[in-house]
Amino acid sequence: MFVDLIVVGGGAAGFFSAIACAENSAKSVLVLEKTSQLLHKVKISGGGRCNVTHECFEPRELSTHYPRGEKSLIGPFHRFGAADTVEWFARRGVELKTESDGRMFPVTDSSQTIIDALLATADAAGVSVRTSEGVASIGKIDGRFEVVTERGTRFTATNVVIATGGTRRTAGAKLASNLGHTLQPATPSLFTFKIKDPRLDGLLGVAVAPAEVRIEQSKLRSDGPVLITHWGLSGPGILKISAWGARELAALDYRFGISVNWLPGVDPASVVAEKRRSEAKRQVSTRSPFESIPKRFWLRLLAAAEVPDTTTWAELNKAQATKLIEQLTNSKFAVNGKSTNKDEFVTCGGVSVDEINFKTMESKLVDGLYFVGEVVDVDGVTGGFNFQNAWTSGFHAGSDIAMR
Repeated sequence: MFVDLIVVGGGAAGFFSAIACAENSAKSVLVLEKTSQLLHKVKISGGGRCNVTHECFEPRELSTHYPRGEKSLIGPFHRFGAADTVEWFARRGVELKTESDGRMFPVTDSSQTIIDALLATADAAGVSVRTSEGVASIGKIDGRFEVVTERGTRFTATNVVIATGGTRRTAGAKLASNLGHTLQPATPSLFTFKIKDPRLDGLLGVAVAPAEVRIEQSKLRSDGPVLITHWGLSGPGILKISAWGARELAALDYRFGISVNWLPGVDPASVVAEKRRSEAKRQVSTRSPFESIPKRFWLRLLAAAEVPDTTTWAELNKAQATKLIEQLTNSKFAVNGKSTNKDEFVTCGGVSVDEINFKTMESKLVDGLYFVGEVVDVDGVTGGFNFQNAWTSGFHAGSDIAMR
């Protein structure tokens, strides 16, 4: 069976590629998805709401949210960026809203809205889809691709888009490697820190915002809300530093020390001094003097600083105050492993950016072969940036194939 374009992978980047080609040409387009589910990552992202993109409409600024691929993405974002994504979905009846942290979701708060729009648009454009049809091999003979599925079905195509997701999935990595491409090692990105510490025990769901996180004996720094979980620490402040330090932290086998400043931009010493004057007889454990630090966590920090609950502000001695300020601004924790951020699986690694033309997402080594989404060594921090890379790369690949 011959088709003009075969897209390997029925995720966000794959569907966007297929739609961009089919809507702008009369070419036949076929999407092959290995599993029985289309757009699975779209379905589960953002807790089932789908964080479509981020309200960051300046291309160069947008590119700074990608630990790997920053320079390569500036040009593509100029041609199809976050504003274009918002407009694309609006034209198809999907309105997006912006939350306080810049993340953009459908106003319905349902990822199914995004899935329905993509499926309906693909269907209207004439895109064919086959599920449970994993690709076993891709070869090129006499200028055309020979695609063989795991079921033994054979296809011939002029163009192929590989959109298999992060290369921790060996199938996508194998296809790229067999076609002569260099793969950067697949390494987890966007993960949370496993920490066993009495200051955190039993405080599931407590958040401190803002906070600053630093990896000890490293230049890695980040800021943002930090969330206490049943296994340690999470939240944007942790996820961002995990993305930027993905390979460095993997090399440490995810065992390292961190320090957290729970009060960035605040001088706790002056607050303590003021409390000694204004609330001398009040017990320090009565309430947290810092709005961003919940009382339950404040009590844990007092205990770590060896300040008894019955101590009044007047009774707080210099040694205790010094320890308390240290806990507030330089809390040290031992990280002993990582956990996945909810159901989100992001990896860095994949096809080397040096082997791809980012104007079109076409391989520099094999004519007619394209790579989009996470199969490329490009990944973003949390907040809708990985989906934006999927939309952008998929749009450029599909559009270029349509014009060929």
